[in-house]
Amino acid sequence: MQKKDIKYSYTKVVGNQDAQQLLSGIHNLLNNDLNVIVYNFVDMLSHARTEMEVLKELAGDEHGYRSITKSWFEHSPLRQALKKIADRKIRLVISTDHGSVQVKTPYKVIGDKQTTSNLRYKHGKNLNYSPKDVLAFKNPKEAGLPLPHVNSSFIFAKEDGFLCYPNNYNYYVNYYKNTFQHGGVSMEEMIIPVIQMESK
Repeated sequence: MQKKDIKYSYTKVVGNQDAQQLLSGIHNLLNNDLNVIVYNFVDMLSHARTEMEVLKELAGDEHGYRSITKSWFEHSPLRQALKKIADRKIRLVISTDHGSVQVKTPYKVIGDKQTTSNLRYKHGKNLNYSPKDVLAFKNPKEAGLPLPHVNSSFIFAKEDGFLCYPNNYNYYVNYYKNTFQHGGVSMEEMIIPVIQMESK
């Protein structure tokens, strides 16, 4: 198969300055065969919601979270950029790298210093947990998972669960309860939308 040379660009938007640069330079991107734009807003909203009380009030449930996201998009530089090129003959594909799930139920996990910090899954050599709380893979290769270390195992929180260490347990339970997290094996986290649009 012959490799086709294409002219492409990669843009990552992580703040307002990046967004304004995308908006002002959107027409220049039309000279490329392919443009990949990673827009980090929803992830940033998720993390900010964990840390800011006012966002916890505004996005206290999935409905509020979606409402804030919709409102942001309607007034965002991203929407303005898309409107600027709406009359051009282009194909636009929109997707995401993962979904998220609102976590409500804490589960205790004990691990060593090398254990990962993610709230929806953990891998390490000496994990101690209640088997009814998690989906566990003592041999990661059986599930097609990597083997970071000899004797590593993986656990995934079930349903709306999140994994906390006993140290400062109550603090972390209160801090992360009802936040939106990813890294687990729920359908909400793993099945992602792919939308293809073409200019009329």
